[in-house]
Amino acid sequence: MDSILNRRDLMTRSASAVALAGALWATGPAVATGAVGGGGGEDAAAPDWGLAFKDGQYVLPALPYGYDTLEPHIDAATMHLHHDKHHAGYVKGLNAATKSLSELSAPDAPENAALLSGLEEDLSFNAGGHFLHTLFWQTMAPNAGGDPKGALADALVKDFGSVAAFKTRFARVAAGVKGSGWALLVHEPIADRLMILQAKQHDLQLAVGVTPLLPLDVWEHAYYLKYQNVRAEYVKAWWNVVNWPAVEAGLAVSRKQHMAR
Repeated sequence: MDSILNRRDLMTRSASAVALAGALWATGPAVATGAVGGGGGEDAAAPDWGLAFKDGQYVLPALPYGYDTLEPHIDAATMHLHHDKHHAGYVKGLNAATKSLSELSAPDAPENAALLSGLEEDLSFNAGGHFLHTLFWQTMAPNAGGDPKGALADALVKDFGSVAAFKTRFARVAAGVKGSGWALLVHEPIADRLMILQAKQHDLQLAVGVTPLLPLDVWEHAYYLKYQNVRAEYVKAWWNVVNWPAVEAGLAVSRKQHMAR
């Protein structure tokens, strides 16, 4: 009985990790395509999480723009490598871990706590990589950048003092990630507050209930071909491709979902 309970406990925790991650990004029904500049508002579309899963499998979403359309800020060679190899690898690993955990949950499956624990780690790593990259692609766009406007700008001023102060702080957080990881602008709905958080590698252990709005990948594969080890220059260039309308739309959905509870 103890071994069965241990297996069920590990499976429950693994399933909960994926469910929680999905809930964090339960945003709108449509991807923000063609959004440019610092505009936004009610007509902007929130990131579409349906692109990450289809017919019972996690899938690699197509980029919502061409590989070379973020140049000169992010080069086409990096986009090919980042999307087609790295993100695709996380999708493959997530599907493999999910399948293996499902097989090990069968009543007649042999007990193997070490294998289950390793698969749970694989699940967490690859799920985080898949979900964060899915949002990352959709919160960038060609001919974008500038400063946000409307409700998002108001929220940034309220919580950081000014849009410029937010950008300075976010850039410092991104530059300060030790090793591989992410900087994230998130919405904490209880206090209706924006926060900046770090994620180590693809760690999804964020504050409970927050909605990630704007992620920045600072793994070396995201910038090393063009910027080598000068991460700060990559962060500076990235502001030119931020899709503010998609970020604002995600904030609106997060607020609406919390009010509906």
